[in-house]
Amino acid sequence: MAWSLQEAAAADTPPEAGETPPDEDSGEIVVEGKYGPPAGDPVEKFNAESYRITQAVDEAVIEPVAYAYRDGLPEPLRDGLGNVVKNLGEPSNALNFLLQGKVGKAFGALGRMAINSTLGIGGLIDVAGKPGIGIPYRRNGFANTMGYYGVGPGAYLYLPVSGATTVRDLVGSTLDQALLPLAVGKPFNQPEYAVTYFVVNGLDQRLEFDAELAEIAASDDPYAMRRDTYLAKRQREIAALKGEVVDEETPAPEPAPEPPAPDAPPLSLIEQVQITARTAPVTR
Repeated sequence: MAWSLQEAAAADTPPEAGETPPDEDSGEIVVEGKYGPPAGDPVEKFNAESYRITQAVDEAVIEPVAYAYRDGLPEPLRDGLGNVVKNLGEPSNALNFLLQGKVGKAFGALGRMAINSTLGIGGLIDVAGKPGIGIPYRRNGFANTMGYYGVGPGAYLYLPVSGATTVRDLVGSTLDQALLPLAVGKPFNQPEYAVTYFVVNGLDQRLEFDAELAEIAASDDPYAMRRDTYLAKRQREIAALKGEVVDEETPAPEPAPEPPAPDAPPLSLIEQVQITARTAPVTR
């Protein structure tokens, strides 16, 4: 910046009558930006810390147990336990398809439950999904129904037990799990059932998303990537229920500006501030 006494005196001199005063340039540099957590993640600090603790527990306990479950049990037995868990979820699937006005899929879920509970030996074998019958398994729930009728996801949450979720999805999953105990009673209201269901379903989910979790852990910001992938996935699922299409492609991040060539003229102060503002890392 250049400054002289002559320029300062000229700036203090009032303009002549009929003259237009020159544009004032205070020399201030204004950098605009947003501060604070994202709009959909108002408790980001809590969620990030919960994510960090959960990943440490996963690495020390859950991942080894999941791999032991995968490698130690014969595949038919492991698949059978997973089929039982899916079969127990069919009443919630059917009810929510009915609430969404999808009567055919509701009867499909009930048909799967009837076939697998009888011919499939209590759900151990997915007879309904085999060729010749071919009724596919379609997961559904109260969170989907709320989203179908326009209820927004609410705040994003990362809970030590549930993992990634939102207020809407947490309420919906609670209702899903309470359906059989409240509607049927014993043995579904016994602690043994709840613990077994939780363990088997949790291990199956952990193995199902193992590759995705490894990719997220290797990213520059695992917490933000887990949040963004979860929210995008749920948005696509709700849109699919409504018959809408959501573009799955996410815009590529803006590349960092290349440093000037050795023989290039030095950057101005404003250019340096602009580059710094674009490349400053986000801290949590």
